[in-house]
Amino acid sequence: MKFSSKIEKCGLSPIRKFGPAAAAAEERGTKIYHLNIGQPDIATPAAYFDALKRFDKPVVEYAPSAGINELIDAVRGYYAKIGVELDRGDVLVTTGGSEGLQMLMAAILDDGDEIIIPEPFYPNYSTAVYLAGADIHPIPTSPEEGYRYAVRERVEACINERTRAILITNPGNPTGNVLTHDELKLMLDIAREHGLFIICDEVYREFVYADGPLVSSLQFEGYEDNVVVIDSVSKRFSACGARIGMVISKNRALMDQCMKWCQCRLCASTVDQLAAAQLYTVGPEYFTAVREEYRSRRDAMMAKLREIPGVVCELPAGAFYVMAALPVDDADKFQTWLLDEFEDNGETVMFACGEPFYGTPGKGKNEVRMAYVLKKQDIERAMDILAIAIKKYNETH
Repeated sequence: MKFSSKIEKCGLSPIRKFGPAAAAAEERGTKIYHLNIGQPDIATPAAYFDALKRFDKPVVEYAPSAGINELIDAVRGYYAKIGVELDRGDVLVTTGGSEGLQMLMAAILDDGDEIIIPEPFYPNYSTAVYLAGADIHPIPTSPEEGYRYAVRERVEACINERTRAILITNPGNPTGNVLTHDELKLMLDIAREHGLFIICDEVYREFVYADGPLVSSLQFEGYEDNVVVIDSVSKRFSACGARIGMVISKNRALMDQCMKWCQCRLCASTVDQLAAAQLYTVGPEYFTAVREEYRSRRDAMMAKLREIPGVVCELPAGAFYVMAALPVDDADKFQTWLLDEFEDNGETVMFACGEPFYGTPGKGKNEVRMAYVLKKQDIERAMDILAIAIKKYNETH
């Protein structure tokens, strides 16, 4: 049987790739500190569950393809607080931010087109782009320069006649980079000057650890035809399993094209949309407390990493990930060894290997992404295990 060349071009997620090996290790009684996936342990606000309990309709009906007004209006209210006025037609509710990404790639890209993405980038971007028949033109960065990429000459060198869009994550996954006001404006300027869409994945926007809030691309005037935002309740409200996201843009022609996808898949979950709408009723104190918890965890991870000889990493300014170059020959081989052969007092650690986060072949081979989504003491123990493991691995390989 023949399979699509588009799906065969895609790879398995590095975040979930080692699931079978991890399950086998746990079957042997090994405790694993899971730093491989951005699954927060922060409690989902009670408003979500209260809304589920109140649902008493006798039939779970289809929702409108664009989303229910209760949720759309809640999203509009959230953005109004940062000075962004949205019409209902500017928001499409999706089955998580991931579906929003797939929808946009299908609407924007044709076979042979290219999209520019700074590397390292979220690996699921590759799958969405490849399924649309397009290719990624990566903007090169390095851990030594803190993965900065917003340099006009560097970005424009990637633009050619096949380029249709630029995709950025701000704050960054996996790097934790946060664009300054001027850097973000530069990226918007480049997109407008070259007639490109700029897709801004802002799902981590509440998790910025420097002074002052994240500047959203929607706050800049004059870029309405170019800017598209992917948003989600998953990370912001620790509601990953709800699978509720949204695509936001004032480009009505683009939104009309995306509606074709929305109507094809009928609707996002009716009940989860109703519950997600209530998440937007939480006050600013919720974000303040969560932000401080993640800041404490980040600082704990960084302090431990800086004690390990040969590790290269920069302090992330946002999101909840650290991208680090480890003093090992191959992160993939190292992770396999950690799960199959290594334990320290019955414990080991799991991360996401860095190579699949890159579009440039061969880059990221010794890099890893680690999510600081565990309690502080667990993060510190995981980093101690990592230090012991690196030393032992290099002695035996």
